[in-house]
Amino acid sequence: MGDGRAYGVSLRYAVETDPLGTAGGVRNAVDLVDSLVVVLNGDILADVDLSAMLRFHDERRALATIYLTRVPDPTQYGLVELGTHGAIQAFVEKPDPGRVTTDTVNAGVYVLDRSVVAAIPAGRAVSIERETFPGLLRDTVPFFGWVHPGYWLDIGSPAKYRQGQLDLLAGRVATDVMPPGSGADRCFVAPEARVAPGATLAPPCVVGARSHLEPGCRVGPNAVIGADCVIGAGATVEGAILWDGVTVGPRAMILDSIVGAHARIGAGASLGPTAIIESGSTVPDHGRL
Repeated sequence: MGDGRAYGVSLRYAVETDPLGTAGGVRNAVDLVDSLVVVLNGDILADVDLSAMLRFHDERRALATIYLTRVPDPTQYGLVELGTHGAIQAFVEKPDPGRVTTDTVNAGVYVLDRSVVAAIPAGRAVSIERETFPGLLRDTVPFFGWVHPGYWLDIGSPAKYRQGQLDLLAGRVATDVMPPGSGADRCFVAPEARVAPGATLAPPCVVGARSHLEPGCRVGPNAVIGADCVIGAGATVEGAILWDGVTVGPRAMILDSIVGAHARIGAGASLGPTAIIESGSTVPDHGRL
């Protein structure tokens, strides 16, 4: 993303020479910020309304606000118990089913006053979930949870990452990455892509810039093809996510899998379901995974 000029913003970067944890990393960046700090975990996909969250934070004169979401099985997450007007009362970390007291969980977006971040110890690893937030409760800092009903998904595993891609394709996430519409008719082909006569696109699918689909291949349904990919003649890519620069040989088949950037899938090879191919790897002709 460079310096951000391509997106109309100015970006600066804080680098951790050693891992500093979920709070220490934020503390490491605080000198780049003048006042309010908004923290977004990188392993979630959400259509959270940040403007509404900031209004909630301001209206309650909070020093810290956490975005919360409701989940069917909260035992895999840190639970957050709320009191009057959304004030946070307690944290329960990944409870056994018999200890579940609420379905609201920490969804990984925080609004923090700069003073809260400045108080995090510098120069060492600090956990925001286990040290910073419990400390705010002990010190009776104005600390609130904002519950939002929108889309939310923890994409910290390959299976969940793939689910997020398919949810984007299906229009389940409110985002400007994909135009709205039903999954039944969503095929998006970049203008610079080339689709040869006889190639088939089955919605929903995405074909990235400068990718080439050769005759007789089939892409979709539920396929995401990155930029600069080549899908060989007669090949099938269904339910799969291909990063940039992937080459798929003639008559190869990729089902419900993830293929890293610049991988080469040989002619007649068969992948999936649930195969994961590292970037730069080669699957030989007629290989099976």
